[in-house]
Amino acid sequence: MTARNGRFLVGLIGSGIGTSLSPALHEREAGKLGLAYQYRLLDLNELGVPVGEVVAAARLAGFDGLNITHPVKQLVLAHLDALSPDAAALAAVNTVVFTGQEAIGHNTDLPGFARGLTAGLPDAALDRVVVLGAGGAGAAVTHALLSLGARELRVFDVDRERAETLVASLTARFGEGRATAEPLAALADATRAADGLVHATPTGMEGHPGLPLPADLLHPKLWVADVVYRPLDTELLIAARAHGCRVLGGGRMAVFQAAGSFRLFTGLEPDVERMLRHFDSLTTQGRVAAHAHR
Repeated sequence: MTARNGRFLVGLIGSGIGTSLSPALHEREAGKLGLAYQYRLLDLNELGVPVGEVVAAARLAGFDGLNITHPVKQLVLAHLDALSPDAAALAAVNTVVFTGQEAIGHNTDLPGFARGLTAGLPDAALDRVVVLGAGGAGAAVTHALLSLGARELRVFDVDRERAETLVASLTARFGEGRATAEPLAALADATRAADGLVHATPTGMEGHPGLPLPADLLHPKLWVADVVYRPLDTELLIAARAHGCRVLGGGRMAVFQAAGSFRLFTGLEPDVERMLRHFDSLTTQGRVAAHAHR
């Protein structure tokens, strides 16, 4: 056990994170393991200060670690002392562990997505995959897909330069020719020819409604995965089901990355199946509450 006699103080930094399930997921699992564990939300919108100041304040306040989410998984890099190999390769961090005087950045999104995809869509074809988004989540998704054997990734982002930077990192790690940064004008043809589509932008999150691409590009031979989990049924997944696509919501990735962060924070092995059941109960409660307030 790595913290003060089984007592842990951790938090989440991001924008608009009030509905995050991370506190409940972490604290419930910690309770099952007999830990005194507090998980705080550090919302940049409410605090009104940059991510670097929040990281520094958390370190001074005695936090054991932090989760990092949209939109600062890349911006946080400048405020850390060292990176794990995965975080360095992705240039994105979703977990920070305070060790002595150092803040070490990790990325559990990569294994979280990989494990979620293999569990949720175990026979998904990976010859040609379209990825929407080249930010922190997009970096995790693309590295995960290539590590799983994807043959061809076509990466799209409204910021073409960001997509090209991500593809350069993929090429350096996995070799030439497996990933390309594409202009948005090529999205229709790429999607029609693809086996799968992974959405890794904020579109569809609570507060960011909408579809990340025209619904008529979806087709029954396409599987569709979304990293968004609040709401669990995004507009994209609803549209994909209506077009006959097999779909994967962001819930499994959320749980698997949370389990990885929990392991880094505590040094203990969480019960992932128990966390999955807890996640299901939380999202069921959320859907019931939303229906009751309509």
